[in-house]
Amino acid sequence: MKTNITLIGMPGVGKSTMGVILAKELGYSFIDSDLLIQNQEKKLLSQILDEAGTDGFLKIEDQVNASIAAERSVIATGGSVVYGMNAMRHLKEISTVVYLKLPYKLLRKRLGNLHNRGVVLKDGQTLEDIFREREVLYEKYADIVVDETGLDIEGTLRQAEKLLGQWES
Repeated sequence: MKTNITLIGMPGVGKSTMGVILAKELGYSFIDSDLLIQNQEKKLLSQILDEAGTDGFLKIEDQVNASIAAERSVIATGGSVVYGMNAMRHLKEISTVVYLKLPYKLLRKRLGNLHNRGVVLKDGQTLEDIFREREVLYEKYADIVVDETGLDIEGTLRQAEKLLGQWES
């Protein structure tokens, strides 16, 4: 059995919030890979994006996520982690990957200013563009998909725990 759980999904689906709560419930540690990136680079995600550009940011993100050493941890990743082949290979090896899935219309309501969140957008790309592009990758890498439609945080947590229990048995 893999001893870690990695949460993937679009910005705003609740990976960090869910990760903290799930870690507490399981007695695991919590790792936020966006914070690891900020700590390594000593800059905010938005600053890294401004200075390194999209491709530079994605290289840094891939390297940081591919180097996570964890045991009995819930790892919340940035929404663009699925672009990093090294990171995803590593995370699949060390953890059960859980995709927190939210329909586009609900996601759009949750999100504010994407730039301030450090969201990776290429020139001319919209939220809907990255949603369509990434959902295929999230599905590809996920061991478990938690559909959050109609669920609050408690409902999402219970659904994730149920599916993880089925996955591990």
